[in-house]
Amino acid sequence: MTKQEKANHISEILNELYPETPVPLDHQDPYTLLIAVLLSAQCTDKRVNLVTPRLFEQADNPHAMIELDVDHIRSIIRPCGLSPRKSKAISELSHIIIDKHNGEVPQSFEDLEALPGVGHKTASVVMSQAFGVPAFPVDTHIHRLAYRWCLSTGKNVVKTEKDLKRLFSRESWNALHLQIIFFGREYCPARGHDPKLCPICSLYGRKGI
Repeated sequence: MTKQEKANHISEILNELYPETPVPLDHQDPYTLLIAVLLSAQCTDKRVNLVTPRLFEQADNPHAMIELDVDHIRSIIRPCGLSPRKSKAISELSHIIIDKHNGEVPQSFEDLEALPGVGHKTASVVMSQAFGVPAFPVDTHIHRLAYRWCLSTGKNVVKTEKDLKRLFSRESWNALHLQIIFFGREYCPARGHDPKLCPICSLYGRKGI
């Protein structure tokens, strides 16, 4: 079986298991999604969803956010970790969105990645889930599974993104990256994983993992 045939079958399995792909981070619009994704760095989606209601109750748009003191933002988001860096980035990017983008979250990778605290993965999530632009955000979980399923060499997330984009159709990317995340949580964890019980690893898993 070729790698492309394997990818096609994996896509079929994921589509059957996860026909619906809700965004796991609670949000109301592009701005609140951007903030939630920024907070999710080195933090679980579950914890982010526990923290953002209090933050968004006080500031769910850039105009309200810049009225909050950075230390106050930090006190709210502390449970998400890296709060000094994240609070500063949230305040700064809110100012930039107002000053340079008329208060609206920009709809390009270049402009998003120019915002403080926003890397390529965060920009990809916002572009795909807020604006419907095909993107393939690769986090550590997708990176791990792509290697485990022999779809990528696992050298780095940039290489993994290129490999997955090459194997899967462009129109599938936005749903597929969420399907892989859901699958990893349910069937393919990093620890305590039994490949024989995994619907994908039992067929295509890398030996010894």
